[in-house]
Amino acid sequence: MNALIISNYARLKPFLFFLPMFFLAGIVLFLYNQNALTADQYVQIQENAFYVINYHLGHYPSFEYNLTQLGDALVFLSFLSVFVVYAPKLWEALISGLLISLLISCPLKKIFLVPRPAASFNNDTFFIVGKTLSGHNSLPSGHSIVIFTVLTVLLFAFMPSNFKMKMVWSFAIVIVGLILAFTRVGVGAHYPLDVVIGAIMGYISGLLGIFISRKYRIFAWFNNKKFYPIFVILFLVSSICLVKKIIKEDLIIFYVAIISLAISIYKITTVSLYEFSAIYAKK
Repeated sequence: MNALIISNYARLKPFLFFLPMFFLAGIVLFLYNQNALTADQYVQIQENAFYVINYHLGHYPSFEYNLTQLGDALVFLSFLSVFVVYAPKLWEALISGLLISLLISCPLKKIFLVPRPAASFNNDTFFIVGKTLSGHNSLPSGHSIVIFTVLTVLLFAFMPSNFKMKMVWSFAIVIVGLILAFTRVGVGAHYPLDVVIGAIMGYISGLLGIFISRKYRIFAWFNNKKFYPIFVILFLVSSICLVKKIIKEDLIIFYVAIISLAISIYKITTVSLYEFSAIYAKK
């Protein structure tokens, strides 16, 4: 599996950045034509779309709130933790991409200072699921960036060789990503364009993560089994963090994430013991 991912990543070309940059330019041009380059106008032109999407998605609060947790890197990476054993190259790209996404998301939120829906609209007029977010950091959606960063890394890692299957696989990933990302509108945390822009930036972050991991091998030590104890410790700490989340919000997705981490810890421990036994047998 790791060899397949390395091979798939090696085929990627820089032209893959052209399409997301084109979309971003198109959004900026649209906002300019709508005279919506200020925070207030940006919010105003999306008001109707926000209410429509929030109304339709807000009828499934529990489902939406569980899904939106995948925008938390701790939760999403828990489901992929077993790939540390089977595909460490995937994790090299994931960590690189998520670090890039962090560097993109935080400064832009402070630059744009777009008020959250709860800070702009009457809170009694739309669905709010979970904690009411009323700050001025709506653009871009950090959850959407994380979701599409991770999905982009997965998209190219397991890209089929057959053209038709490539189209099906790519379409499926995009649809899943948009469903997950638009839960942010469903829970009343973001406007539609926050999510779309976040998705595009996540795609760019994922690609950058792949190219960085391919060229610099900063996290090449992931492939070294002697560092497995570090991952066991990290996964145990992550499990504790998830338990704290469960105490605060009893969501099914947190339980599933803990189970995923437990399976990964068991697998890593088994592989480590096997390696230790092999070394001891040679002696």
